[in-house]
This record gives sequence, C-alpha cells and structure tokens, in this order.
Amino acid sequence: MFYSFLRYVVAGLLWLINGHVKAQDKQQLPDGPFVLVAPHRSWLDPVFLALASWPHHFSFMAKSELFKNPLLRWLLVKVGAFPVDRAHPGPSAIKVPVRALKQENKALMIFPTGSRYSADMKGGAILIAKLAKAPIVPAVYQGPGTFWSLFKRKPAIVRFGSPVEPPKGRLTDEALATFSDQLQEKFAALDHAINPDYKYIPDKKKYLEEKEHGDV
Repeated sequence: MFYSFLRYVVAGLLWLINGHVKAQDKQQLPDGPFVLVAPHRSWLDPVFLALASWPHHFSFMAKSELFKNPLLRWLLVKVGAFPVDRAHPGPSAIKVPVRALKQENKALMIFPTGSRYSADMKGGAILIAKLAKAPIVPAVYQGPGTFWSLFKRKPAIVRFGSPVEPPKGRLTDEALATFSDQLQEKFAALDHAINPDYKYIPDKKKYLEEKEHGDV
C-alpha cells in the first residue's frame, strides 16, 4: 500500500521536475517474480528502474549504512529494502531476498557491482536467482545522475533486456565468472541500443577509498 502511494508521489514530483521516465522493451518483464539486475551508476538508478517497472513491486538490497538514520530506515523498510553489509554480507543477504521471491511474490532489484564506483560483478544476484528459481532480467538506466541535474530535463531512459535463466549445475567460480561476463555484455548492448556513444567510467579513486574504509 505504502509502496504504491510513494510511487505516485515520486512519479508526480519527477514528472514536474524532469518529465516522464521512458521505459523501452518493458514487455520483457515476466509476470511472476524475477531478479532485475543493472549497473549501479547513481543514487537515482533504483528510483527510475522502479518507476519504469511499474506495476511490479520490488524488494531491494541497500547498504547497511543507510539504515543508521531512523527516518531513512523507516522509509527503506516501508518500500521493501533490507540492509546488507557490503564488506561482510551474512546469510540473510541471500535468505531474505530468496524468501521475498518465493513466498511474497515480489521481484528483486539488485546491483551486482554493489557500488557506484566499481565495475566488478559479484555473484549474489546469480545465486539468489538460482535458489529462488527466478529468471534474471538485465536493465540499464541512462539519464540524470544527481538531484540538481533533474532540473535540466535530460531524458531519463530505462531499457530492459530479455529474461535469462540462471546457470544450471554447480555455481563454481568459473560458472559465476562466465555468467557475469555475459551480463556485462548484455548491459553494454542495452546501453548501445539507447545511445551508441554512451560510456560510463566508474570513479576508481572513490572505489579504492570505499575498500580502504571497509565499505565494499
């Protein structure tokens, strides 16, 4: 209920500031639960991905630091987010989203790199999808990356790829690496379909700072 209410509020505000989000190939989204994976490039990624995917409801992984603020924690819980320690993820990082997919009939949104400043894929999304027997849908967002850039009314575009099944058999390191490379190729193809000249280069310095502080 709150998720739907907040969706209309946020969509209305963004429409006034920036215009409607453009969803391309939305028909690719399955009717049942699925795992939506996308590159993490700005804090607006989950907002526009969720708006473009409506009426699907998501559960979200969010870094545990965000839950330290009581007001923000209340809001995150209300919209279906759950905390994950990115540097030391525990069993709940797998169990909670698997349960949401299998029992709550929700979709899951996850950013496999875990950080806006990294291009290295982690295997959590693949493992979750495999355990929940849910398809993986790749997606990309191109558009404003900061709050103030919204006022420039630059187009906000989300493009969805075709669903793929998680790898069969044991999830060895080699299998995870191969599947992760395939997802990266799908992200690149989706980006190219929106804008052939688009390039995103993660801030390596900030990523190293995150690693130094134990945030990833």
